[in-house]
Amino acid sequence: MQDINLYLSGLLGLLIGSFLNVLILRIPKDESIVFPSSHCTKCGKTLKWWHNIPVLSYIFLRGKCYYCKDKISLQYPIVEIFSSIIFVISYIKTGDLAHGFAVALVFDILLALSIIDFRYKAVPDSLNLTALTISLFATTDIVTSFTNALLFAGGFTLLRFYVSFFAKKEAMGEADIMIAATIGAMLGIKLGIFCIFLSAVIALPVFLIVGKKDIQLPFIPFLALSLMITYFFDFYFIKLISWLYE
Repeated sequence: MQDINLYLSGLLGLLIGSFLNVLILRIPKDESIVFPSSHCTKCGKTLKWWHNIPVLSYIFLRGKCYYCKDKISLQYPIVEIFSSIIFVISYIKTGDLAHGFAVALVFDILLALSIIDFRYKAVPDSLNLTALTISLFATTDIVTSFTNALLFAGGFTLLRFYVSFFAKKEAMGEADIMIAATIGAMLGIKLGIFCIFLSAVIALPVFLIVGKKDIQLPFIPFLALSLMITYFFDFYFIKLISWLYE
């Protein structure tokens, strides 16, 4: 039964990943995620069902549109594969199909947010609020998760005011506050603080390298990556935090 759930998680991840590509492509353009049906962004031809099989269609079509032969972005299979991996790891971590689904859904939405933020320098509130809402139910204690989400949202809001005041410019956006609330809900206080610290550590060398080229990098992908790392390897980080306290 466990093996069946593992395969089911992977398959579900592929399907959700396929839908993530729709969200990534359409939401920043304020387009409907339902209509029109899937079509080539180059020639506009409606795709058949076998053009939309996650990963396999990309392989069968050799990365090109069936009609106009325009190249299909590698983003499609990559997002689908990553989504599948997230679902499998979430199931292994939680040991429960329903709980693992909720956890994976949060990380999948954060994956979509990260790509949108990287490509369009925008973070849709619809996706951000959805991730935050689901994160409250992705734990075994909803009340504690809600409390931690409020604490982190409030803490980031105060930090935003102070940093913006001394920096004389807007240093943090509302999207970052919602992500912080999601981190609080998923990890709790100690691990949540560690997660934010870890995101800064991961981001620092990247910002130092890219900063010299005058390229703006979003911070949300680093927060999302740090959250995933901290959540899936929480046992080791809890031991590290305990050791530091001692």
